[in-house]
This record gives sequence, structure tokens and C-alpha cells, in this order.
Amino acid sequence: MSDCDVDLFVIGGGSGGVRAARIAAGYGARVMLAEEYRVGGTCVIRGCVPKKLFVYASRFAADFEDAAGYGWSVPQATFDWPTLVKNKDAEITRLEGIYRDNLVRAGVEIVDSRAVIEDAHTVRILKTGARIRARFILVATGGRAVKAPAVPGIEHAITSNEAFHLERLPGRIAVVGGGYIAVEFAGIFAGLGVATTLVHRGEKLLRGFDEDVRDALGRAYARRGITLCLQTGLARIEKAVDGLVVSLTDGRELHVDQVMIATGRMPNTEKLGLEQAGVQLAANGAIIVDEMSRTSVPSIYAVGDVTDRVNLTPVAIREGHAFADTVFGNRPTRVDHAVVPTAVFSTPEIGTVGLTEADARQRYGNVRIFRTTFRAMKATLSGRDEQVLMKIVVDGETDRVLGVHIVGDGAGEMIQLVGIAVTMGATKADFDRTMAVHPTAAEELVTMRSPVA
Repeated sequence: MSDCDVDLFVIGGGSGGVRAARIAAGYGARVMLAEEYRVGGTCVIRGCVPKKLFVYASRFAADFEDAAGYGWSVPQATFDWPTLVKNKDAEITRLEGIYRDNLVRAGVEIVDSRAVIEDAHTVRILKTGARIRARFILVATGGRAVKAPAVPGIEHAITSNEAFHLERLPGRIAVVGGGYIAVEFAGIFAGLGVATTLVHRGEKLLRGFDEDVRDALGRAYARRGITLCLQTGLARIEKAVDGLVVSLTDGRELHVDQVMIATGRMPNTEKLGLEQAGVQLAANGAIIVDEMSRTSVPSIYAVGDVTDRVNLTPVAIREGHAFADTVFGNRPTRVDHAVVPTAVFSTPEIGTVGLTEADARQRYGNVRIFRTTFRAMKATLSGRDEQVLMKIVVDGETDRVLGVHIVGDGAGEMIQLVGIAVTMGATKADFDRTMAVHPTAAEELVTMRSPVA
């Protein structure tokens, strides 16, 4: 199209959009990117990165306690919430600057404004009213936190967005939800000394994870002093003189200072002009795409959480890169969503890749299970009651490793490396012939010899 202002217009400056913009520009495309809030998206600004910093902060109290078993005399430690928030904000600002610099160096023009789609090739910038013609449009607007269910008093609750900016640390909090965000923030607040209650409508936490992992986390959180209110939900939130009163559907009442809702996120597609442009959406607002991330309009693509495929930052980055390779690099690239390593930064940490035992049995039938639990070596002198779980799911016919699941310190780091082996199609025999590194927790992954099921 000779009348285009740019080759690519990206709506959304998160991980997927930024990667797509940079790679496309590297192929020589003229690229413009619009972001209405801050470059970096959910992960960098109000998600993975600040959350992980808070997780680190929450684990120091246990480290101070454990030090005594190793001969250290540690004075009574105190924690200052405003210092953590201030330092976190400074780091996020630094990272946003790096994201912006990388885009500029790649030749991408950044527009600090909301942008909406008017037709298959036209984007309107709301701040200026300018209309930009583009050969291709990429929507990478991610997801947004929602407050659900919409019970009376829900306006008194916060989401993870506000949790990063609280003026003071609450003494008591109820976290509502049972997924990644709920579990991680419950661990954070508990580690910082907050009386924490986790409210979840399900029987166990982390729906979709392996049952042994779910059981292990439930036991660990109960040992940490987190109150688990399972198989119940919110009925009402009311203001009180000394905080909030939370009524649950099973009749119980909680008296807390804050209620954090972490029951899910929605694709961020409202008022983007997608329907008017002919882009098909799913019932939940997600953009429907094919295996190449193309929408029902051939010139419009979408990547990341806005498509509601696998809602993880590394997946959005891979999808953005694949889009740029396909459209501008003459290298058609499909993203394999089947094997995706992931970590839950609870305490204890969780790392998982591949199939759960239940899914493997349903798909393959003949499955062998290798599982071990043991006390972490660090806990032997600290006296902490901390168990590590490691589990390997194997195809009984081919010996291929179908899934690996870890609960314990460093699980996220371990699963990244294990993910390489599982992605390559490693067999249990490959694990068995790998030399162990001793003494480590990870050596258990290559020393389990006898199946338990």
C-alpha cells in the first residue's frame, strides 16, 4: 500500500508489543507504537517484576529466623513498607526507561496516547486526533484486573494494581481467588507479617495444576499460618470503624483492613474499535486469532493476553517475535503453546512444565509416575518444617517425559532448565543417565528410579 504512513502500527507497549515492534523495525519496517499508560505493560509496570521484588522482600523474615540454626545471632529485624514501595517504584522507572530506549534505538516511534482502530488500515490517536494509515496493525493491549463477583461493597476492595501502591501495610487482609496472583500475593503479605486469609470457591488452590502440587501448596500455606477459606466466596463487603467486614457465602465473617480481589483478568479490548473494523471476538472479549496470530481481518494481528491463549509474559514475547518474523522477516513462524514452563512465586515456590498426571492418564492411559518428597537440606539446621516435592510424569509406552512438577525453593529456576529437556522430547532414560549434582535438591530429578504409580 503506497498511501501508508507506517508499515506497522502497534497498539500496546507491553512485552509482546514491544518485542514485535523492535523485531519488525529490525527487518526494516517503519513502526509506530502507541501506549496510553507506561511502556513495559503489565509485567514490568504492575505485574511480574514488582511482584517478584515483593516476593523477595517477603522471604527475608524466614531467612533471619533460619540464620540462628547456622550460628548467626540476628538482632530483631524491622520492616518498613514505604521503603520497599519507594525502591520498587525507582526500579520500575529505570526499567521503563530501558524499554523506551530500546524502542527508540530500534527506530520505533513511540506515541504516548491511547489509539483506536477505525478500519482495517487506519488507527486514530486520541490525544491528537491524528489518523495513521498502516499496512498492518498489531493489537497487544494485554489484560486487565476485574473485581468479581460484583457483590455489594465490592468498591471497597482493591486489585493487584492497587496492592503495589498501598500507603501502608495492612495488619489484616483477605485475598480472594485461587490462581497465580491470589496465591502469590497471599504469600507476600503473610511473609511481611500480615494476618492473611485466602478465600477461594474451589476445593483446592491453583486449578489446572497437578493434584500433588495443589495438595502440597495447601499444606504449606496452612503451616505458614495463612487461613484458607475454601469452597466459599464473597457475599458482601461492609465498612466498619476498624476496617472492613467481609461476609462469606458459607456464613462466616472476616474482619480485615483490606480485601484484595484476584479472581481473574479480562482481555483488554473495550472501546478499541475492533468490532467496527470487523475483528471477531470471543464471548469474554478475547481477540480470536489463527495459529499465525492473524485475526478475521487479514491486516490486523493480535498477540499476548488479549488473545487469551496462554496468558504468560514469555508467551506474549514469543508470539510478538513470531509475528514479526512471519510478516516482515519472510520466515513464517508458529508458536507451540503445548509445552510452556511456568513458575508460581508462592512460598514455597512452584515450577511446572508439561502435562499433569490427570491429563497424561486421560491422553495416554499407560503412564508411570515418579515422585519424591523430602526435607530441604537448608531446613535441617534451621529446624523449619519445609518439604520439597518433585514429580515426573512419563509415557509408559515411549518412556518420554510428559511433565515435571516441583514445589520448593528454587523451583522456578529449576523448571526453566528442565523445560529444555521436556521440549526436546527427553525420555526418562535420558534423565536417568544424566549425572547428578550433589548435594542439591535438583539431583532428585535424575535419581528417582522406582515408579510410585
